[in-house]
Amino acid sequence: MSAIITDQLRILNAKNFVAGVTSSSNSYYSFVGLTNATDYLTTWESNPPSPRDSFEQENDYWDTMVALKKIKASDVNQVIRKITWSSGTTYDMYRHDISVTNTSKPSGSTSLYSANYYVINSDYRVYICLQNGTDPENVTGRPSLDEPTFTDLEPKAAGDSGDGYIWKYLYTIKPSEVIKFDTVNFIPVPKNWNTSSESLVLRTNAASPNNQLKIITITNRGVGLGTANRTYTNVPIRGDGEGAKATIVINNDSKVESITVSIGGSGYTYGTVDLVGGNVPTGTVTPTFNVIIPPKGGHGADIYRELGAYNVLIFSRIENDLENPDFITGNKIARVGVVENPQAYDSTSLLDAEKASAVYALKLTGTGYDTAVFTPNSIFTQTISTGTTAVGRVVSYDQNTGVLKYWQDKSLVGFNTDGTQNTFPTYGIQLNRFTNSVGTGGTTIIVGTNLNIDTTFTGISTALNNRTYNLGQSFIGGLANPEVKKYSGNIIYVDNRPSITRSSNQKEDIKVILQF
Repeated sequence: MSAIITDQLRILNAKNFVAGVTSSSNSYYSFVGLTNATDYLTTWESNPPSPRDSFEQENDYWDTMVALKKIKASDVNQVIRKITWSSGTTYDMYRHDISVTNTSKPSGSTSLYSANYYVINSDYRVYICLQNGTDPENVTGRPSLDEPTFTDLEPKAAGDSGDGYIWKYLYTIKPSEVIKFDTVNFIPVPKNWNTSSESLVLRTNAASPNNQLKIITITNRGVGLGTANRTYTNVPIRGDGEGAKATIVINNDSKVESITVSIGGSGYTYGTVDLVGGNVPTGTVTPTFNVIIPPKGGHGADIYRELGAYNVLIFSRIENDLENPDFITGNKIARVGVVENPQAYDSTSLLDAEKASAVYALKLTGTGYDTAVFTPNSIFTQTISTGTTAVGRVVSYDQNTGVLKYWQDKSLVGFNTDGTQNTFPTYGIQLNRFTNSVGTGGTTIIVGTNLNIDTTFTGISTALNNRTYNLGQSFIGGLANPEVKKYSGNIIYVDNRPSITRSSNQKEDIKVILQF
């Protein structure tokens, strides 16, 4: 038995995902991480490996996570393929009957949504192509010569070149949407099209009356159609709808020169031109036509269905913030991702901070803390008691505040970065936490330096030289935990990429495309 999951399910899933992100009962975050990518794979920078999807790997994503940014309702949008209008290009036209056995022309696409049947112009206006110049002499259409720029509600030609194109204006992308959701390959569709006041006029025009016919193409001009140079009006279009009529012009050779829809009618899912009912001679060779059936509700009624909006773009802007320095500088990041419903540290409540740190931190003190250097990704240790060591990997160190950010993962003890067990690990097999309360033989000094954990410091900010520094994390006795509970929520997207080094004067726009 054969079955198919239709594109409409993909569109529904995309809609539901956007609704889930914007719901107050959920909490979605983008994240960055993995500062030591080449320790995992020496060829990472030239050829990042494909992310692996397993529970073990999900734990590693958490262990190497650095910081998270909340995804707001305004940061997520359904998107469609970007097809930019260009003079001289032959575009596909909207057709309701594209399939494996009846491909779109000229692209040869076997489905509507893979055809190039809509465009975005230079002013970020989106149009659907209802006629691409298709006729018996140009069965694959003709090059488009006039850029559509109008905002009229009724379909029409874009200029006077006679290229045969009929365009339907759909919507204009707002500047704020361009910044977030316009990419090389994708453009956004408007939010809440079915309910917003902005789209009301377009939706009303499309749906009044329902399924109004707009286009009929000529597949055979016929021969010997009676008197030359004659126009026939009110030619009925028969089918399961009602009221549609066409105007047919016969040329000097007694063939069909053109056919246009004069009255769109309503309710059609199929149709045929009734020549006899319109008193049009059938001639020695009867002309044939293709009545193009619009989508449910008419063109523009439901742009998600009409344009195939089964992709979603998630936007995050990572900026350096002195008020909340969760996103580190001076080190690299090689991984971005999205996590659904993470929880706040040591809580069962959903994380709700705009930004959150995913790493541990120490507040250090001692002579030279303001000139000390901790090499990114290097290992540092603390003797917490005789024969017992805590070990961490440097994420960043701030000489102004003495805050050392670090992570601890299984590659530090007992395992290699590829997940295999290390028979004789340098620091043993127990992953011990750094502490401000050491045991016998222990010390709060970080090994290899003369710097101590500042066991007297508690708070989230510190004042130095008449300036207050927000540390981004809350410290108790010189120790700070991550602001997110590790391993909570579901990591739903991961992208490994060549490392970038973050500096204090840069920002990154992260645009994640989810394909449903």
